[in-house]
Amino acid sequence: MLSMNLYSLLITLPILVLSLSVHEYAHACTAYRLGDSTPKWQGRLTLNPLAHMDPIGLLVLVVTGRFGWAKPVMVNANNFENRDAGMVMVSLAGPGSNLVLAITLATIFKAIAGGPYGTPANAFLYYLLVALNQGVWINLGLAVFNLLPVPPLDGSKILAALLKGRGARMYYTLERYSYIVLLLLIATPLAGWILTPIISVLYRTIM
Repeated sequence: MLSMNLYSLLITLPILVLSLSVHEYAHACTAYRLGDSTPKWQGRLTLNPLAHMDPIGLLVLVVTGRFGWAKPVMVNANNFENRDAGMVMVSLAGPGSNLVLAITLATIFKAIAGGPYGTPANAFLYYLLVALNQGVWINLGLAVFNLLPVPPLDGSKILAALLKGRGARMYYTLERYSYIVLLLLIATPLAGWILTPIISVLYRTIM
């Protein structure tokens, strides 16, 4: 995908920042509710983007138009009543929040597009619909991408918490190569081939 042009950037960047902030806040809030105060000490129990944005991750997002990252929320699983179950819940909270946000944006989109305005002639409403539609795609993409079982994505933490014995040992052995896999996903069309069909099905379902 080519880098975002100025028009696309002005529409998309605020949604991306919001979506990443919601994702990280969901991790922080879930960990805190499960008994870990680490996110609170780090000042992550907020939707303020300044608490969550990583400057390099945001720059990569702007340049690639596809991938970027926020500052990860640090948690101490030893503070959870059930360590493995707690890690699964915290890890699912981020992608889950993006899915909820996608459904919310889709609902607002349909309310405007299907309302008395029909196809809006009003420029503001038109660009609002474009932004809402972009927001649905972005949040579905974040949800699906982060569920891939590749460290340091959320899916890897879920898988690590579920694996036991030999399976866990094999996974931790392969973990050292995870950044090579992640780089291939980011730098090649591989992620698109894998994720686009899933995202498209989800998009058609909620829109």
